[in-house]
Amino acid sequence: MIYVSRDRGNAGSKMAKPGEAPRRAALALLEAVTEDGRLLRELLPNAVAGLSPEDRARAQRLAEDVLRWMDRADRMLGPFIKTRPGPRAMHALRLGTVEIAAGAAPHGVINTIVGAVRKDRKTAHSAGMVNAVLRRVSERRSDWSGLPMPRLPKWLRKPLIAAYGKAVVEAMEAAHARAAPLDLTPRHGDAEALAARLNGAALPTGSVRLAAPGQVSALPGYREGDWWVQDAAAALPARCAGKVAGMRILDMCAAPGGKTMQLASAGADVTAVDISGERLERLRENLERTGLRARTVVADASGWQSGTPFDIVLLDAPCTGTGTIRRHPDLPYAKDGRGIEELTALQARMIDNAADLLKPGGLLIFCTCSLLPEEGEGQIKAALRRRADLAFDKQACALPHLPDGALATHGLRLRPDQWPERGGLDGFFISALRKA
Repeated sequence: MIYVSRDRGNAGSKMAKPGEAPRRAALALLEAVTEDGRLLRELLPNAVAGLSPEDRARAQRLAEDVLRWMDRADRMLGPFIKTRPGPRAMHALRLGTVEIAAGAAPHGVINTIVGAVRKDRKTAHSAGMVNAVLRRVSERRSDWSGLPMPRLPKWLRKPLIAAYGKAVVEAMEAAHARAAPLDLTPRHGDAEALAARLNGAALPTGSVRLAAPGQVSALPGYREGDWWVQDAAAALPARCAGKVAGMRILDMCAAPGGKTMQLASAGADVTAVDISGERLERLRENLERTGLRARTVVADASGWQSGTPFDIVLLDAPCTGTGTIRRHPDLPYAKDGRGIEELTALQARMIDNAADLLKPGGLLIFCTCSLLPEEGEGQIKAALRRRADLAFDKQACALPHLPDGALATHGLRLRPDQWPERGGLDGFFISALRKA
């Protein structure tokens, strides 16, 4: 069970120190991620339910910061810890270290964290140790910048080094340590105009990037549906479809709907299929906000059938999500590499069903937000061996203005370390297969 502070700095919580409630919530979140293997997006609604909006945002930000910098925090703490404490006390040390290293006033951080530790029956006995260690950290905080960049856990780092080499993986790790910017897709396709309106930057692939957006729903054009949030890499699969006006297109695993909206805004007749009714409802809300239209179907894309074949099928298959660690630093700690075989088997079934739903000469666009080759290049190689009616369409993948080296033998391989001067990209694999 997650322990969550319900104090809000008002009646019933007069003894709570300012900033203590979000830190206690952050510690509970960290323990649930690392010990129970749960994702932040699953935990947050309940874990921060008793907090003010400001404290909810702060608790999430603190938890994400610790997960992003955990490896370096452990290196910083190592010389000061004789016996490693339990998970929650260890997270209290990590949280204090990361906050102090980021420039927060050590006195306030230490007092508040020690207060939170003392009030928790699981960690009360560790309050003295936490106080002593964090004071040592504050005395040596100048050492922080000289420590190595945080490394990925071994279950992920080892296969990535085998696939890309150590230097590339270290560059990815550096990208993961930096918080990702916010990318938008303009409904009418004019990235330059939207960038000027929002004081952002137009990326060469057609997305708009904002460095410090603030509250998304308060940005100009949100209510009018002039744009939607979508990472620049995630916007590329739909661009591989080319000119789609009047075409009948299936978006498999469509929610939350960024690709559906791209295709619909370009004039396609889109059917959006997703197994989750809740996520599909988000897609419908996005369609309503943007004034776009598409048919929506709640169904398992691995077996869903249609009476009429499609011109194009876009399959954004379920995957490990390892390409999105910049945005979701909990992924490497909530997962341990188990279940990948089941995922790749599901992806293969979906590819076969997608191919069966295509008309002759139709285009299958397959993508995953994964860095693991078995969820990208490996799937396409296997599909081409398995299906004599499919062939790689290199021309469809040859988009303009891609990062150097992105176009590979069987598709596009995008990595977080690409475009460092622009703020990076999510990791993605994209391929296009033409049906005979």
